[in-house]
Amino acid sequence: MLPRFLMLSPEYRDYVWGGQRLRPGQLTAEAWVIFENDQVLGGPLAGKTLAQVTEEYGETLLGKAVVERRGRRFPLLIKLLDCNEWLSLQVHPNDQQAAEMEGPGQNGKTEAWHFLEVANDAQIIAGLKTGTTSENMAEAIRNGTILDLANFINMKAGDTVFMPAGTIHALGPGLMVYEVQETSDFTYRVFDWNRPQTGRRVLHIDKSLAVARADSSTQAVPTPAMKDGECRVLCESEYFTLECLKSEKQAMELNTEGRSFHALTVIEGVARFSRGGEKVRLCCYESILVPASTEAYRLESEKGGFRILKSSL
Repeated sequence: MLPRFLMLSPEYRDYVWGGQRLRPGQLTAEAWVIFENDQVLGGPLAGKTLAQVTEEYGETLLGKAVVERRGRRFPLLIKLLDCNEWLSLQVHPNDQQAAEMEGPGQNGKTEAWHFLEVANDAQIIAGLKTGTTSENMAEAIRNGTILDLANFINMKAGDTVFMPAGTIHALGPGLMVYEVQETSDFTYRVFDWNRPQTGRRVLHIDKSLAVARADSSTQAVPTPAMKDGECRVLCESEYFTLECLKSEKQAMELNTEGRSFHALTVIEGVARFSRGGEKVRLCCYESILVPASTEAYRLESEKGGFRILKSSL
């Protein structure tokens, strides 16, 4: 029988731009907190990967609506990113381009960011300046002057940015970020701040030119004011819905309705999940996966309340 919730062991990634907030004392760029290769912690499925559990339980885990829309592969990858330096200026393919360029069945990479911690004057690049033509963009990518066309945005904690495939973008230093994206790791580097190219870090000029859109840019959307016990949609697309749950004292009753799993990540405070006799306490930046078959469940706050990000389809 599938448990009412799954806790997963994150997969950590070390890149040159990472910091030490995810694992103090150890350079870490990303924690892949809900990912098909993460292993289940505890319970009857302990040691199995999320991909294996998804293959075994299919619609029971994913939900009827998810299988109908995206098939039986776990469709999302959720990360926490600690940005100590600029990430490469990069772009991702859409589903059709990924299948054509990387192989049949491969996903593109549309994503969204929610900004958890933001240093003073921290910025991102979110597309190109208005009026940039495809010809201007291509020339700038080839000759390394793409920053002249970049759309820089100042960020604040609580902002959300939806990043469609084909949009040139980069995260800047001083940011802790929650990211939800399609299950894909296809990143084409356009510019890497003049870092030396190595076997692990190369530019992908031709692939970038094939998928980048000169007319694609995006904006930061602040989190709206929320009441105790409220759930608000931060962004919504055909690939995922990202919501914020807030509790000061009030318990929250949620229900998957069998349609989609819920991926929960605590971003403030401490929360307690319960469904029948199954319970778990979640501290800040901890995550659980609630299978679609769980249906009704309850979230309670401890002193000080909580904020949780919920990703689903």
